[in-house]
Amino acid sequence: MPGGPGSGPGATTGTGAKPDRPPKPPAPGSGSTPSAPGTPKPGGGGGTTSPPPPAKPTPPPTPAALKLSAPQRAPADKRWCEKVTVEFRNTGGTPARSGTITFATHIIGALGVDWATIRSSQPLPAPIAAGATRSQTYTVCLESWRVPLGMRVETQDVSAVWE
Repeated sequence: MPGGPGSGPGATTGTGAKPDRPPKPPAPGSGSTPSAPGTPKPGGGGGTTSPPPPAKPTPPPTPAALKLSAPQRAPADKRWCEKVTVEFRNTGGTPARSGTITFATHIIGALGVDWATIRSSQPLPAPIAAGATRSQTYTVCLESWRVPLGMRVETQDVSAVWE
């Protein structure tokens, strides 16, 4: 009947009301699951989200690792001394807080003969920060009686221990 109940635009004709049909399952391979009527669809807002996964713990910093340059020598005012400059580079992840540098100083005769090697130690220029470079000049001296006239000293090797 025109103009009667249920005759407006979009109205359907038929007998009685039909119950709602359950939603059709998704086509295979679509990747989604059907939701029950009246429930929000995933990603539709409302509801709580799960917390992000915990971050991986940061590895502990690596210990201090000093690399020493070759000694740069310069004469001092006495024949049994010399000025030695060393560059310290900390390639580790923590500062070098303390330590000692050891010098291997050779006593060289007038004809170039290496008569002896004397070791001496001095403190490091601590602290040396992680990733930093520091240069230090040391005055390295031996006892005067070890270096007679005509002889000289040469610091040929340096090593260090640190914490």
